[in-house]
Amino acid sequence: MNWREQGFLLTSRKHGETSAIIEVFTEHHGRHAGVVRGGTSRKIAPILQAGAQLDLAWRARLEEHIGAFTVEPVKSRAALIMDDATTLAALNAITALLSFSLPEREPHPALYARSLAMLDLLGANTSWPVAYLKWELALLEEMGFGLDLSSCAVTGSLDDLSYVSPRTGRAVSAEGAGAWADRLLPLPPELLGIGTGEARNVVDGLATTGHFLTHWLAHSLGNRPLPEARARLVDRLKRRVD
Repeated sequence: MNWREQGFLLTSRKHGETSAIIEVFTEHHGRHAGVVRGGTSRKIAPILQAGAQLDLAWRARLEEHIGAFTVEPVKSRAALIMDDATTLAALNAITALLSFSLPEREPHPALYARSLAMLDLLGANTSWPVAYLKWELALLEEMGFGLDLSSCAVTGSLDDLSYVSPRTGRAVSAEGAGAWADRLLPLPPELLGIGTGEARNVVDGLATTGHFLTHWLAHSLGNRPLPEARARLVDRLKRRVD
């Protein structure tokens, strides 16, 4: 069994004395693991950084085996953003959440394309925090936990959507919320595809997507805790607001 295509690196860990086991995300083979022989060497180790775009060739005797990768560098994203700790935290959050969420070897071509675009935006455009918020929303959708923000769950109104129900994931207008407003999650305009990208709104939006990542997605995966990399990113974005 063998295949070849490009993908970007999610995780890498040492395996034995000289090898590494890596996880990558590719368009046609999804999240896929394999051994890189000599992966700890001075030549290969610098290539195996989170977010790095790689030309990958995978080979195994049987499809169910972990198999082995040979890798060639295409683009090192971490090196391009190393000087900005918050942007680097975003890269680590993206790769960690994908490793956490994706079923092994299940293709998700739309999410792959969106994630690739998100990674390339880091360091290239200062509006990336809004794009990252929308990326988390897309991740929930792709994993089967999409939110319904099209109209108010109470009144049916399309206007003045201000909250999200933590139970149903549906939008609620200010009128529909009434006395229950303090029990609902914030719905900043950025989650609706509008707004100016104000830092406070992004942080509020991440509180909402974080609720569903924790209580819906992580719960479905055995109540595993979300990757710490996401919490570190949110903390850095909160500091910008403060």
